Amino acid sequence: MSKPAVETFSGTEELVAAAAARFVAEVVEAQRSRGSASVVLTGGGTGIALLELVRQAPGDIDWAKLDVFWGDERFVPTGDPERNELQARQALLDHVPVDPARVHPAESSSGDYPDPLEAAGEYAATVHAYLAEHGSFDLHLLGMGGEGHVNSLFPHTDATREEHALVVAETHSPKPPAVRVTLTLPAVRRSRHVVLIVSGEAKAAAVAAALNGASPLDVPAAGAIGSESTTWLLDEAAASDLPR
Repeated sequence: MSKPAVETFSGTEELVAAAAARFVAEVVEAQRSRGSASVVLTGGGTGIALLELVRQAPGDIDWAKLDVFWGDERFVPTGDPERNELQARQALLDHVPVDPARVHPAESSSGDYPDPLEAAGEYAATVHAYLAEHGSFDLHLLGMGGEGHVNSLFPHTDATREEHALVVAETHSPKPPAVRVTLTLPAVRRSRHVVLIVSGEAKAAAVAAALNGASPLDVPAAGAIGSESTTWLLDEAAASDLPR
């Protein structure tokens, strides 16, 4: 596993631009090296903003040779504005020539698997099939909450304790909506490159704890590690508790 690197930017705009550039660079390099690429998307304000920037400046990405996954999904009906999938489609995927067969959302609560445990099992089958063929995700993007959660992995929850399954259902999320489908820390670690994109002073303490060896059970972001690289992209506010 890789040792985390930290890059700090003056503000959120610069941070999001750097994250979008990293997205393009990692996808292009993976396609150059292996013929195709995979990315695991994150939601939230910065996660969606970077997708909008990628849409504007996609570089040399071959969209037909890109597999798209999500780190977590809110278990709400199809078309609900809370869906990470819907937000990502509006920001990027509906505007570029991706292969629909290579876009892999988790089921919605109004889909073919209305039980969240069944939906998690279906998504797990998709993830396992991809990793059995390709070995790893190329790029896993992550936001982080003020208490250190990533994906829908919150402190001191069974989902965060999970050591083997790659996908689980979180049915008591402390952040609404309560029911979600999420990749686990073992799944995050099946990524070549993990990039955490964090802004705001309210997250500074969790950033410092994660980078200073906190237990992933206390600060789940501490367990988000890529096999080749782990990069924290921070604005100055989020980095304010780190040593200067």
